[in-house]
Amino acid sequence: MRIDRLETLSALSAAEWNALVPDRNPFLSHEFLSALERHQCVGESTGWLPWHIICRDERGRLLGAAPLYLKFNSYGEFVFDWGWAEAYRRSNLPYYPKLVGAIPYTPATSPRLLLVADQPAPEETARNLIEYLLEEARRRRWSSIHWLFPPSTELGRLRTQGFLPRLGCQFHWQNQGYRDFQDFLDAFTAKRRKNIHRERRRVREAGLDVRVLTGRELSDGQWRSVHAFYRSTFQRLGGVPTLTLPFFQEMAETLGEQLMVVLAVAHGREVAAAISFRSATTLYGRHWGCQADYDSLHFEACYYQGLDYCIQQGLQRFEPGAQGEHKIYRGFLPTFTHSAHWIAHPGFRQAIAEFLERETPAVRAYAQDLLGHSPYRAEEPSDAPAVAGS
Repeated sequence: MRIDRLETLSALSAAEWNALVPDRNPFLSHEFLSALERHQCVGESTGWLPWHIICRDERGRLLGAAPLYLKFNSYGEFVFDWGWAEAYRRSNLPYYPKLVGAIPYTPATSPRLLLVADQPAPEETARNLIEYLLEEARRRRWSSIHWLFPPSTELGRLRTQGFLPRLGCQFHWQNQGYRDFQDFLDAFTAKRRKNIHRERRRVREAGLDVRVLTGRELSDGQWRSVHAFYRSTFQRLGGVPTLTLPFFQEMAETLGEQLMVVLAVAHGREVAAAISFRSATTLYGRHWGCQADYDSLHFEACYYQGLDYCIQQGLQRFEPGAQGEHKIYRGFLPTFTHSAHWIAHPGFRQAIAEFLERETPAVRAYAQDLLGHSPYRAEEPSDAPAVAGS
């Protein structure tokens, strides 16, 4: 086997890379990742330097790959290690650069090791990819490698190679075969069902026209409005809107129906938008922004329209993004997410391992406690006394 590094994904054809991508995952696609690079959404200015690796057999056949970035900050990762970085700083040790296996600005679970399914030894390919990264990290004296939002099935490979597992919690929805949105609401307790009906009614009473559009269905003017909403959210919260208008416009063309926008219109003018992406099985809510504050519009645009879309399209899951305990009352239940961390410094590795030993049961207890606030009636399968993703 031969492992090569790609400083830009355009060095590899879209067809070859996309053959590795499962479930038509939009964030792993060549179109998404290469567009981030072309439109300077990642790069030196953002602290996300592409550092992808690929593995080929002796005949040149692509066996596997991993999307990776050399990081000079911890922005846009959603697995927070600022405390670790600060501890390194206080000890006069460099924490950056570090290597991350992640999708920039995207807290969505998906494979981080992309493997050809019909190869004779997929585990050997996975092991070789991880060992190559560890060798490079030691040789280049990087502080750490971080595997962010992998599926739980990847954790065994990583733990074998010395990575420390970390548990997180998001709020996801699982389709229980609902016929329509009302069938979904019928699974709720009367109190929670009434609350959702009231929130949706308030949006209608405000005279808002809420439309679900694919990326290609938006005009250039509408995309400018949507991007302005996206920027305003980051500016209001003190963040950095790294995704550019040309990036979104390219995604609208290349991903087509895999990019979905909920657009709210009042008196003929766009006033809010929610941007989502979809795979073959899952809807991913990603960005929201608005021009003015309308009662319950955030819930309608970011959750209810997406849930209705999933039911109509037969999608199995809806991941509406990181954080947000208020999502529970709208049908999204606590779901474990994962990360894995290789720490070069023996002393810091031990300290971080001890921290994670304390943090993990606290995350489990937090998720289990929140599950007690489920809006589903007790007999519903989705209200089982367990947290998904464990």
